Amino acid sequence: MKNLLRLLRFLPGLLLPLATSCSTPTPASDEDWVSLFDGKTTAGWRGFRGDAVPAGWQVVDGCLTRVGPGGDIITEEQYENFILQLEWKISPKGNSGIFFHVSEDMDAVWRTGPEFQVLDNTGHGDGKSHLTSAGANYALHAPLEDVTRPPGQFNQAMIEVRGGHVRHTLNGVDIVTYEMWTPEWEALVKASKFGAMPQYGRKKKGHIALQDHGDTVWYRNIRVLPLP
Repeated sequence: MKNLLRLLRFLPGLLLPLATSCSTPTPASDEDWVSLFDGKTTAGWRGFRGDAVPAGWQVVDGCLTRVGPGGDIITEEQYENFILQLEWKISPKGNSGIFFHVSEDMDAVWRTGPEFQVLDNTGHGDGKSHLTSAGANYALHAPLEDVTRPPGQFNQAMIEVRGGHVRHTLNGVDIVTYEMWTPEWEALVKASKFGAMPQYGRKKKGHIALQDHGDTVWYRNIRVLPLP
């Protein structure tokens, strides 16, 4: 019953069905949703500050997979207000991240875009701190609870951005909400490593990025719903 109540907290009709294999397609429940990954090609993506997807990212068994060094990848399109849904799984002791409002004005995605942390909480050192654990708004907002599945199992993630309001959902549970550009947010940023990055979190529109943090990570069923 507890797990059922958690699932009901998710927006009705938006939760992706848990697929049994990477190649299982995401059913289109709304014509306004835009698929960001067709399960066969890397169309719609490119390397950060690059023209093509680096060789370190490949489609493996229907998943967009970091298989070797290549750097971060970003969507070709930019998004302002949106709901992003995807599934991710991480290798043991692995680390990755999902970023939004990313600009190529700086030399790294994390210098401009806030991050939804992707992590093996039990095996990676970042899991020792709630602020850098899976689902956190990295280094700024900790998840309310750890609802991650073990490495090797897929997790369902959602990021909702409406103006300055941001919500992280993991496996059907709302775990992080915050408001950008408020006095509280400004104080948190100033006190963190991002305080030395004047463009961090300042863009109101930008690319969605997937991070190459040196570990194997799989992403699938990636889609976005642009919002007014």
